[in-house]
Amino acid sequence: MVEVGLRPRAEESSGVDHLTYDEVKAAGERIAGRVRPVAVAPGDDGGRVWLALEFLQHTGSFKARGAQNFLLAHAEAGGLPAAGVTIASGGNAGLACAWAARELGVRATVFLPETAPAVKLARLRSYGAEVRLAGSEYAEALAACAEFAAESGALASHAYDHPLIAAGAGTVLEEIRAQLPGLDTVVVSVGGGGLFAGVAAAAREHGVRVVAVEPERSRALNAALAAGHPVDVTVDSVAADALGARRATALAVHAAQHDGVRSVLVPDTAIVRARQELWDERRIAVEYAAATALAAVEAGEAAEGERVAVLLCGANTDPSDLAATR
Repeated sequence: MVEVGLRPRAEESSGVDHLTYDEVKAAGERIAGRVRPVAVAPGDDGGRVWLALEFLQHTGSFKARGAQNFLLAHAEAGGLPAAGVTIASGGNAGLACAWAARELGVRATVFLPETAPAVKLARLRSYGAEVRLAGSEYAEALAACAEFAAESGALASHAYDHPLIAAGAGTVLEEIRAQLPGLDTVVVSVGGGGLFAGVAAAAREHGVRVVAVEPERSRALNAALAAGHPVDVTVDSVAADALGARRATALAVHAAQHDGVRSVLVPDTAIVRARQELWDERRIAVEYAAATALAAVEAGEAAEGERVAVLLCGANTDPSDLAATR
């Protein structure tokens, strides 16, 4: 059953194929004061490229926005069961869900692949979540999570495939625009597409172009655009812990089919290089997923003369491999 006043639950979300700007606006009002406003910093000497430092967000990624919006909306509708909330995640969404649940005094059970980084497991437990490992890929953790939700009655959240999650993520674009008048383009890393769908909904309202960037070997959105609908892809990328979705959401595919959106692929070598350069030049330690967006800009995917914001979306990474190279 779908709760009154809410879009479908995560397990029912496959039928939702679009996100509205009004939903992003409502999310912004709902989570105001509960998340950190995004900071922006110059990304070049000419003021053309700017870095949106969303990795400074609570729990270390943009996912805190969607998690807050999801749980608060269900709390407003009286839809938080005694069994709490459960989610499957490569790490960041689980962290955000666990944190938001703790803020509301709600139990959280988080399912992750066995390949999840140890740093994320430790942080999850620090938020008081029950952590369960299942399978080697996100899809396997998702299946285990769905089974647990059915058996326990816990509210099933989703790492990216839910309108409340996507709308919450999209609030970051509103904050970026407020600080960068005349913004032409925003560059976003894409996994399953929740962040992209939310950002694209807000960007379309304001005439801002969106560059959707994926690793060459984890290209769920790009493949869906080629096929005309969501399709399964194989995942084999250095950024797979956060951008490892096998299938893009219908929300993301719908958003990507609008004018003003461009799908771009980058190789793992460029992602690794961009992440290392952020550390070498700025002492910014981000995930490979965050560096994926910057890799596209460094490859020339932002038009000359445009004012561009690159969303650095998360920093839940082990920085031990970022020893200075110069």
